[in-house]
Amino acid sequence: MAAAKGAVLALLMDAYQRRDRVALVTFRGDAADIALRPTGSTEVAQARLSDLPVGGRTPLASGIDMALGVVRAATHGAYRPLLVVVSDGRATAAQGGVDPVQASLLAAEAVRRQGVSAVVVDAEGISSTDGSPAGVRLGLARPLAEAMGARYLTVDDLSAEVITDAVRSALPAF
Repeated sequence: MAAAKGAVLALLMDAYQRRDRVALVTFRGDAADIALRPTGSTEVAQARLSDLPVGGRTPLASGIDMALGVVRAATHGAYRPLLVVVSDGRATAAQGGVDPVQASLLAAEAVRRQGVSAVVVDAEGISSTDGSPAGVRLGLARPLAEAMGARYLTVDDLSAEVITDAVRSALPAF
């Protein structure tokens, strides 16, 4: 998570230099939450990012749905939306008793249908609690990226430079 947060901070600095706006949606427990509405303030974004808790249930579909809603509400004029999902893809909670993994794939397909550019950073391979290698690898983030039509990166790619380059290449040209 420290590597993921470092990469996101690099993206925030890049966004600030390009005068982009950044929003942050978190998902854990039973629901997703907008931790930061679209803003150009890297200071506020950094503060919210540093306070992010990790662990617990993962309502991934709710997080993707909420992020897509933020994108729809904030998209106008010259803004080019980009959705960056940092997850191992292990959805463990969904509304209405639906299979959580299937719900996350359906939410990802909605991103593709809306034509929103996206990047999925696969955080599998790192324990969410202590940074040690995780046990069983399920490979759920790649199908999520494919359903989303997103660029796929692995935890081994988690450097500020690689993620920033991936985000830049995923942005639509204007």
